[in-house]
Amino acid sequence: MSTTRRRLATSSSFGGIEIELIDAGPVDGDLVVLSHGFPESSYSWRHQIEPLADAGYRVLVPDQRGYARSSAPVDVAAYRSDHLAGDLLALLDDVGADDAVFVGHDWGALLVWDLARYHPDRVRGVINVSVPYTPWPMRPTELFDATWGDRFFYMTYFQQVGPAEIELEEDVERTMRLVLWGASAEMYGPPPDPADLPPADGTGFLSAFGTRREVPEGLPDWLRPADLGVYVEQFEASGFFGPVSWYRNLDADWELTRDLPAPSMPCAFIGGDHDLVIAHRPEYVDSMNHLLDDFRGTTMIEGAGHWTQQERPEQFNAALLATLDRL
Repeated sequence: MSTTRRRLATSSSFGGIEIELIDAGPVDGDLVVLSHGFPESSYSWRHQIEPLADAGYRVLVPDQRGYARSSAPVDVAAYRSDHLAGDLLALLDDVGADDAVFVGHDWGALLVWDLARYHPDRVRGVINVSVPYTPWPMRPTELFDATWGDRFFYMTYFQQVGPAEIELEEDVERTMRLVLWGASAEMYGPPPDPADLPPADGTGFLSAFGTRREVPEGLPDWLRPADLGVYVEQFEASGFFGPVSWYRNLDADWELTRDLPAPSMPCAFIGGDHDLVIAHRPEYVDSMNHLLDDFRGTTMIEGAGHWTQQERPEQFNAALLATLDRL
């Protein structure tokens, strides 16, 4: 298997954008692009790259804009989904591909859903993980205010530049340990009532984890100290302004996509039955059966939390390869 890590210069209205990526598998293989979420990087797909390449796929795995050692513009608007989608298309242009199957997790899934609406001719198929296709019913920040009011909600907290960066960058190792614990299957439980959440004033992203269940010391079984070390090194290099600024463009992304049709190409979904994003809201997963014209089905992985492909890699890889066959 041929695997290289390289940098790619993209054309961008913000200038000088370079994306670092992993390029693996046979050059003539069907192209698959893996799009990571927050707070992750290409390293979150470490268990998938070799199996995909061994199956004959060419796999492109970027550290997306703002992450690791890819470019991190200092303008919030640089992280709008149309610009992020342009970075993914630049990967296709670089290898001379007309289209690809895109696999997205978490924020990477949100981006792929938008990409499939912006540029349907470049997306042969979609396999998204953890975040189903769910059109916002209203402006996202207005929805947050209506749902959580004066209670803490992290996406609202992320809107202001400064507080999140200061908190998350103070001790990156602690940040990553708490976040990776906090959304894993080990922390699974009933969803909180918004009224039971702490007040927005005076509450931070990390302190909010302790309001539901005490985060254990050490690491979950699926995460080695060396894995944590990779993430720590990457976020110490990039900081959190870029990654958090993806959230600061939710309203702008909604304006850009609100009138676009739903993805029409073959789509499928993989989730974990202990993922708090979807475990208590199955109606969002089920709704794809009627929202998407060519929905090829859902695979739920038993015992997997939000970090689905990292927590249960063998089960995830089997589901991913089978879903690629269906597409």
